[in-house]
Amino acid sequence: MTMASKSRAHIAVVGAGLSGLRCADVLLQNGFQVSILEGRDRVGGRVHQTQLSNGHWIDMGPNWIHGTTGNVILDLAMDTGTGIDDIDEVSCAFDETGVKLDVAESLRYETIMWETIDDAFAYSTASEAEIDPKKSLMDFFREKVPLKIPDDEPNAAAKRNTVYQICETWGAFIGSPVTKQSLKFFWLEECIDDENLFCAGTYRKVLQRVAKPAGDKADISFNTIVDSITYKKEAKEKVTVHVKDGKIHEFDEVVVTVPLGWLQKNKNKAFDPPLPTSLTSAIDAISYGCLEKVYISFPEAFWRAKDDQPETAKGFIQWVSPTYHPEHNASRWPQEAVELSSLGNDDAHPTLLFYTYGEQSQWFTSELTKRPEKRDKTEFIIQYFKPYYSRLPNYMADAVVCQPVECVATEWLNDELAGNGSYGNFQVGLERGDEHIKTMREGLPDQGLWFAGEHTAPYVALGTSTGAYLSGEAVGERILEKYEELKFSGK
Repeated sequence: MTMASKSRAHIAVVGAGLSGLRCADVLLQNGFQVSILEGRDRVGGRVHQTQLSNGHWIDMGPNWIHGTTGNVILDLAMDTGTGIDDIDEVSCAFDETGVKLDVAESLRYETIMWETIDDAFAYSTASEAEIDPKKSLMDFFREKVPLKIPDDEPNAAAKRNTVYQICETWGAFIGSPVTKQSLKFFWLEECIDDENLFCAGTYRKVLQRVAKPAGDKADISFNTIVDSITYKKEAKEKVTVHVKDGKIHEFDEVVVTVPLGWLQKNKNKAFDPPLPTSLTSAIDAISYGCLEKVYISFPEAFWRAKDDQPETAKGFIQWVSPTYHPEHNASRWPQEAVELSSLGNDDAHPTLLFYTYGEQSQWFTSELTKRPEKRDKTEFIIQYFKPYYSRLPNYMADAVVCQPVECVATEWLNDELAGNGSYGNFQVGLERGDEHIKTMREGLPDQGLWFAGEHTAPYVALGTSTGAYLSGEAVGERILEKYEELKFSGK
């Protein structure tokens, strides 16, 4: 008995996110039979959109394209006519008392932050082996910022404190507080070269393009939740997949593209035989963030310049360590938003996109859970964010244009299929981060068990949609190589 040739080999892909869809595409192009088992009633996984009442689509998952040099997701966005925008500056920042910072002052602090982040990337890359695993990115900020704001500068301590507060907003990039960001493995957060671009037209058309080959040629089973996988002990065996409805399916290979958070919660019960310790240790070692998004739409973008006013609220907006919302934010969680009215003409709409992470997003989603009715959720969202957006230019409490007309909040932390979180990151205490990524990326190919997803991506694309896509592509190509080798060996 020999293993199936690629023209007859039947491959299962668990999950129809970007990695699963791309993997299926590669396999289908090379003659494999592909079945996709998807727990949801749609494709995309964490790449998902919904439509506002104003007709505009919004991304519930990734909003960004990280890096431009050779970025396949950027190529897909361009090919599909998806609007993209370069939002690279904070135009409006408020200090801890709610007072708007002077533009020049805000720009200086932002520059210090980004220069220090660049220094941290360089230091982490060059000196990873010598860096204490317990050292955080915030520790690095506290070492380097005083060199840029020396003691002899007027109000040096207060200025440094404001910079540290602005640095906290890095949490919106990783989905966890900056105090938890590993300095040792900060280099793993450095993305493809050049700008980070905002996907103004959403990932909708990109997802449609990536999903089309699988939709046309693969067997996709929706609402199909995998319960467990029995992988091969010997090369000639099949891999058995048990789904929650009691059905059992056999395949030659299985590609698991579920989120890292799901693996962490289910690794001990979802695989038979139990996964090797090296693999379970790798799954547990990489952290899983909890970035959430809140969209608040208005009748008009009241914060934009009127008549001869200067434009003072465009792009990124920050409220650092606020002291003025003690009822719901006694912890003084920083707030960051992107205002969407300044996007390209077809994509612009009068909406503020807030990002939350860490303890704030955990608390916020738990409060949303207590309010199952949409009206109650909306009331809570307005109550929570009003102290921030009410500080924007031209706000008037009794003006109709300043009253939200719609609020939409993500709840990935409450989503089991998303692994109750957002995407992987690298936190203090991590000692062998790159090795763990390699271990997950390798999987158990001889046993017919493969892993793909943003947590197994190339180092320059970890935690990104680009990384998810590339990881699926890589596994598809590796499976092809495996069967080509079998063909030539005559097995």
